[in-house]
Amino acid sequence: MIDNHRVPVSVAAPARYFYFHMALACTAVAFLGFAPTYWLPLASGSFSSAPVVHFHGLLFFAWTLYFSFQTWLAASGRTARHRTMGMIGVSLATAMTIFGFLVAVNAMKRSAAMGQTDEGIAFAIVPLSGILFFAVIFALAIASTRRPETHKRLMLLAGISILDAAVARWFLTFLAPPGPPGPPPVPVTIGPALVAYLLLVVAIVADWRTRGRPHPVYIYGGAALVAVKLLNWPISMTPAWHSLAGGILALAQ
Repeated sequence: MIDNHRVPVSVAAPARYFYFHMALACTAVAFLGFAPTYWLPLASGSFSSAPVVHFHGLLFFAWTLYFSFQTWLAASGRTARHRTMGMIGVSLATAMTIFGFLVAVNAMKRSAAMGQTDEGIAFAIVPLSGILFFAVIFALAIASTRRPETHKRLMLLAGISILDAAVARWFLTFLAPPGPPGPPPVPVTIGPALVAYLLLVVAIVADWRTRGRPHPVYIYGGAALVAVKLLNWPISMTPAWHSLAGGILALAQ
């Protein structure tokens, strides 16, 4: 005779660890993406940059480890500890937002020093819009802690949204021809971002298989994520953006 109480547990086990596996995938993408241009040069002593860049990298990679640990706690039923660790996530995300802004400004200053002020201002929309999107989605996730199905999907969306820079490093290292120093054109960031967003497609397919339809977070949040990335290009060329980002640059100098 089949033990009906055991069957749901065995069937649900893979689904229960789905978000942990997705968090591990985010961690792997982040580490491997920056390996050729940051981790390996740093280990060999050939990478030199401003301290704010190093601290920014430490925070963002720490986020992927924290996200993996939190999803593991939730999947293994340690929800009390998961909630207790939540304040660490709030502090970490706040620091990421601040240092993400500072690194974007630092990049504009470097571009200006090379005589590429306009190019640097145009490209600044990529990191600034990215960190703003992350901050908004993370805030929505924190506001949805009493709705676990929404909360965990928002957290995954936030994690995926910051992976485009890691994927872009592989494009620049292995696919793009060597170019002049300075910020790349904004359109070249679209391809790597869409590759990173394939993780979101995996989450949508998982929802279809387990729920019969994608969760609204993936529909509306995913559409917003893609829209932000696609709109970066036209907005970066507008006088309004150059006035706004140029004003930030002027204050920083």
